[in-house]
Amino acid sequence: MDEQNPYRGPDAAVAEFSSGDELAGRGARLGAAIIDAIILMVIVMPLMYMGGYWTTAMAAAQAGEQVGLGTTLMWAVVGLVVFAIVQGIPLNASGQTWGKKVLKIKIVDMQGGKPPLGRLLGLRYFPVQLASNIPLLGPVVALVDVLMIFRNDRRCGHDLIAGTRVVHAD
Repeated sequence: MDEQNPYRGPDAAVAEFSSGDELAGRGARLGAAIIDAIILMVIVMPLMYMGGYWTTAMAAAQAGEQVGLGTTLMWAVVGLVVFAIVQGIPLNASGQTWGKKVLKIKIVDMQGGKPPLGRLLGLRYFPVQLASNIPLLGPVVALVDVLMIFRNDRRCGHDLIAGTRVVHAD
């Protein structure tokens, strides 16, 4: 009696990439993300201070409450706008954020070409970033997104959404 294991992976062959570009390492991708986060924090944190977010957050914490969803989403949008302004130029020019430039990696489409800026921002960055701000569910979305890098093709959830991958830059 030959029973199939219901937990076994599929037998389908996985298509290879059509470009010979070598995939960027997980450490390089993490390093680039950290550099980009630091750049964003240096700009957004003072804006949040001047915009009164920290005062609101401290008052909510003292009252045993959380900052409202509307305020959280507003600052998430501000962060996305700042990200688009700061990273838009290098993303449009070479498919690289400033962190990716430093670590010599770049974002390409599945054919190895540079994806358009609208696709990078509109599919690769904005959906997951907005979803990650949803209370309770957001952190899970963000965690699952980045943990997908441990797949064989090293593509995170945002790469799958946008049809991109990250490779070594020449």
